[in-house]
Amino acid sequence: MFIAFTAYGCVLNFRHSKRSQLNTIYPVILPVSEENMTLTGRDRVLYLSKYARNALELSAKKSFIYLGNPLKDEKGVPMPVDGNYWSVSHKPKYVGGVTACSRIGIDIEEIRDCREALFKKIANQREWELTDTDKNTLFFRYWTSKEAVLKAVGTGLKDMSRCKILKVIDENNLMIDYMDKTWPVEHLFFNGHIASVNKGLYDINWSVG
Repeated sequence: MFIAFTAYGCVLNFRHSKRSQLNTIYPVILPVSEENMTLTGRDRVLYLSKYARNALELSAKKSFIYLGNPLKDEKGVPMPVDGNYWSVSHKPKYVGGVTACSRIGIDIEEIRDCREALFKKIANQREWELTDTDKNTLFFRYWTSKEAVLKAVGTGLKDMSRCKILKVIDENNLMIDYMDKTWPVEHLFFNGHIASVNKGLYDINWSVG
């Protein structure tokens, strides 16, 4: 067995000499079949939640991490397993999961038109003036980025107003300020959707099934 340390000092155990890049995380996104898109109510919620765990398991395998059946605490916050953190997201058309040995969050949204009233809730005027990107696209960049960070910390949407965009670096990266800490976030655009992950010191290797 080989033991290696990531950029965060976490220990990963390997049973094979061929190892993945240690400081890379692997968010996995899976499409929902047309048949399962027709599910409604509790059946839909249960299916999507379980399917998102499939994406999580694939992410963990890519990182040589064993999560087993990870649990959430009484507030619904994912509980780390042996120092490994995890996050899932499920929407009607796609689900996603990611693991890392530091606090991690993932969020997925379909890019669509938004009501004007929502723009003031997600960001202030300074944040909107950071870039001249299409406003609906930018809305979901901001929304998924902030949601990913809040998921990573475990505070939830109640702290959205305290989560601020510091800088838009390029089309796929931005920086967030939250709780006196800077959070780098990376996006992936795919099939009319966007996924965001707070990346920390990691490189990201996205996988869309």
